[in-house]
Order: sequence, then structure tokens, then C-alpha cells
Amino acid sequence: MKFAPTNFCYAKISWRKKFNDSSTSSRLFHMTTGNRLLTLLPRELYKKLAPNLKQVSLELGTILHHPGETIESLYFPTGCLLSITVTMNDGSTSEAGLIGNREVLGVNAFMGGRETTQTEYIVQMAGSAIKVDAQLLLEEFDRNKDLRDVMLRYTQALIAQISQTTGCNSLHNLDQRLARWLLEAQDRTDSVELKLTHEFISHMLGVRRAGVTQAAQKLQENGLIRYQRGKVTILDQRGLEASSCECFRVLREEYDRLLGAKDRDR
Repeated sequence: MKFAPTNFCYAKISWRKKFNDSSTSSRLFHMTTGNRLLTLLPRELYKKLAPNLKQVSLELGTILHHPGETIESLYFPTGCLLSITVTMNDGSTSEAGLIGNREVLGVNAFMGGRETTQTEYIVQMAGSAIKVDAQLLLEEFDRNKDLRDVMLRYTQALIAQISQTTGCNSLHNLDQRLARWLLEAQDRTDSVELKLTHEFISHMLGVRRAGVTQAAQKLQENGLIRYQRGKVTILDQRGLEASSCECFRVLREEYDRLLGAKDRDR
């Protein structure tokens, strides 16, 4: 099953003033407005990286990285949603990190080792991303303070996400966790329509599909979401936040603190 990418352009128009009228700068602006990390980089660094930024379309369920493999490429989502998952010996899986248009997948390539022994990277929602060679970005990371500052702030945000998710999975009930997860997916795609199945969500939350179905039914009965096969629509975001645990708010505030607040309707 194929899904269309979501609308991902949310950058302020003021960003246009930071670029001149050259074709390189113009092309680069359109490539980077969909990912928060790329829009944080200075203009000169944009121009330097531009020839190496490749727009790609990622299909649902595609595995971008297997445990034990060397990270060859990094992905900056613009209209897709990616997951960092952990698989146990019995085959059960659980999500350790959610990667959308505020993030990049593969940042551990900068951390002294480009192999991962436990995690797998998978496309959770189909759509667009910007792909860049890991070695090239690592070399630029070593010599460019601006890139290093952005990536280190993002790494801190990602650690916060993983830590908060660990606590949430241990201490909060499934109804709260599902509400939180849907809100986090919405915040990383800028879309209230999430093209996801209950089975896929159950794998990410590490629970049985029946549990996700029951929790989703409660949210639908309360008028917070509408779900049908392969799609969940958020109808009342404020109500969904009220049904969630504090983890969504805490994590969003931490991302805003470290990376700057996103433009939001409210």
C-alpha cells in the first residue's frame, strides 16, 4: 500500500530573505524548508552542502538500516515519519525513537562509531526526505562549528526523547501512551491525517494489536480521533493532549528550548 507524502512546508517566509537570487540558493531553500534542522544551518553552509543533498521518496515499511550495518547515509525527513526500533531475540519489537521533520536519522554516525548493534531504522509513514552521505557530513561536522552546534543540540533533544519514552512506556497506561504517540507523530509531520495501521502502531508501542484497537476506540468514542483502515485522523488536538500523559508536553517544550519553537496554529 502506498501513501502520499504530507504537506511539509512550514518555515517562516522570513527565511527567504537569507538567500540571494542565485539558482543554487533558490533550489536549496525549497529543499530545506521541510526539515527544521536544515533550516537552522547558516546560509553559507547550506550553499556548501547543497550539491550533496538528494531529495528521495521513501516507501512504507522500507528498512533503511539493519543492526550491525555501517551507517552510510543520513535522512532528514520532510514528509515522512521514520522509527528507530529495537528487536528482541523472540522477534518482538518496540520503538526507541520517532524521527520526523524536526530531526535526522543516523546521527550516531557522528558519535565515534558508524555501526549500530541493536537498532533498526524503518519507514513508518511513506513520504519525502533529504538524503546525504554520512562520511561527507561527518567531515563537515569535524571542521564546522555551526553544524556541530546544531547536531549536538539535536542529539541532546533525541536523548531526551528516548529517556522520556522509556519512562512513559514503564509508568503510563496504553490509553495515555497512544494519545501521546499520535500527538508526537502529528507534530513531526504537520498533518492531522496519519496513514498508519493498528498493527504497525502496536509494534511501535510494543503491545498487542487488540490493545491498540481498544484504546483507539475509546479515543474515537470521545470524539478525539477518527480511524479507519490504514488511517487515523486527529479531530480534537486539545482534547487529545488532555487525554495524554505529560510526556508529550514535556518533550515538545524540550525540543522548542533546544531547537527553537516550530510555527504552530496555536
